Amino acid sequence: MRHSLDLVESLGAFLKSRRDRVTPAAVGLRTYGTARRVPGLRREELAQLAGVSAGYYTRLEQGQAETASAQVLDALARVLQLDEIETVHLHNLARQPANRGLSEPPHEEPHPRVLALLESLGDSTPAIVLGRRADVLAWNRAGHALKAEHIAFDAPQDPARRPSLPRMFFLDPLTRDLHRNWDEVARAHVAYLRLTAGRYPTDALLAELIGELTMRSDEFATMWASGEVADCTVGIMELQHPTVGAANVSYQVWLQPDSPDHRLEIYTPNDPGSADALRILAHETRRDREPDPVRSH
Repeated sequence: MRHSLDLVESLGAFLKSRRDRVTPAAVGLRTYGTARRVPGLRREELAQLAGVSAGYYTRLEQGQAETASAQVLDALARVLQLDEIETVHLHNLARQPANRGLSEPPHEEPHPRVLALLESLGDSTPAIVLGRRADVLAWNRAGHALKAEHIAFDAPQDPARRPSLPRMFFLDPLTRDLHRNWDEVARAHVAYLRLTAGRYPTDALLAELIGELTMRSDEFATMWASGEVADCTVGIMELQHPTVGAANVSYQVWLQPDSPDHRLEIYTPNDPGSADALRILAHETRRDREPDPVRSH
């Protein structure tokens, strides 16, 4: 478990990765053609531009400073040219306890209002409910058929059997074959997983997931090492579905005020052909549920 904990990002590691990607020219510094031993800004340069001492910034990056004020973090974010989500991640990392340990989180259960909303969508609009670690907490028939028809429909009802989207993307060949733009969507999953790890640095199951994927998937390890962080709320999936063929589908995430860790992800078609594919899929799921007229007598 200690190995998994070490994989969860520290404030210092994040600062260094972002410092390395900012060139002196990007912040208006002149180098006069001198050779540089670092790919981006030096610590002293970043500290000066952010208005803090070089010694304090060095201690911050090395994990030796106890606290960093919101003002200092915002100044660093400005110089490092962080976007809104990266800035949130920076603040999350700064709030992590110095001697944090891992703890087993409680089982996640979708809020009844989320389930009522999922039920109201019926089977014509594919949708799934995702938990903190992108485990599937619930899905409607169309969402199940679109994303994972090879997995038992009732799997989300058992915490021990719940499908994990990150595991599916990196360890399940059928999920990989489903997504023609697998690389793009997989990177979005990794970036969101990093954001979640910053929010919940003591979540033992999250650390275990990151450790498992790093050990079992070289592609995950490479994407995780890139340091990208993002809040995946919208995107496009280019699918090659085994039942309905090619489909271009958008996903959009609805956050839940009653359970902010949970997301309702809804899928909508981007063109007439994809709309037809989703209608056929919905029809097939309804037909599969209809009783056999011969056996009903």
